[in-house]
Amino acid sequence: MEKRHTVKDHILSVILGILSIAWVYPIFMILFNSLKKETSISTGTAFELPTGESFTGLANYVNALTSKGFLSAFWYSLVITISSVVLILICCSMCAWFITRVDAWYSKGLYYLFVFSMVVPFQMLMFTLSATADRLHLSSPYTICVIYLGFGAGLAVFMFCGFMKSIPITIEEAAMIDGCNPIQTFFLVVLPILKPTLISVGILETMWLWNDYLLPYLVLDRTKGYMTIPILIQYFRGSFGKVEMGPMMASIMMNIIPIIIVYLLCQKHIIKGVAAGAVKG
Repeated sequence: MEKRHTVKDHILSVILGILSIAWVYPIFMILFNSLKKETSISTGTAFELPTGESFTGLANYVNALTSKGFLSAFWYSLVITISSVVLILICCSMCAWFITRVDAWYSKGLYYLFVFSMVVPFQMLMFTLSATADRLHLSSPYTICVIYLGFGAGLAVFMFCGFMKSIPITIEEAAMIDGCNPIQTFFLVVLPILKPTLISVGILETMWLWNDYLLPYLVLDRTKGYMTIPILIQYFRGSFGKVEMGPMMASIMMNIIPIIIVYLLCQKHIIKGVAAGAVKG
């Protein structure tokens, strides 16, 4: 019985290994092509490793950095991601604290509204949202975080509520007896306890925000040069359908490398935070 179980584990490991290679393979292909000459990518050798004739070094990366305004797009992506994540973590954790600690019909209704928002497709409201953002002057990288707060609140509140239910209320009562007001209780007592879920939600939201294309494309005022990296990548498509594949591949690599590093460094916190937020209430 034990031997059969071991064989089953080996077979499962082989299958998962093959699936992992299939998922990672496109990333390596983008990396290899980002080091090739333009002619080598478009002449049927895109799936081959760089050779002496096709290898171009870092020329595509230099072109990507200098030709389309990559650095400004990187800055706008960074501003949008950081401001939106901070706003989501603070506002949604406070909202989840209110929902779990106030036993009333309206708090339960508010919770179900947040859960329901996770199943509403973005395509249903993207045109109305674009018009509303323009009317409220939210079409810049420094104000779009307000819109992202609404879209990211569903998952964040759901996870925070799940973890919040596992925190004994006696800890907060003791803090209030010691003289803390509700704001002090939340920031000095509750927020530090939420660290696993804060990290988990922060990483998940960061991966979504950094790679998001459609919302910034609809909302940001591109006449003022506001572009994130995913939007910038499409500008390597020139007139008559010509695509600068080399710089485009280099831009894609420079876009995904930071988020891969963040994920690899913090993946254990994601699992811990999801498990902590899976408490049945």
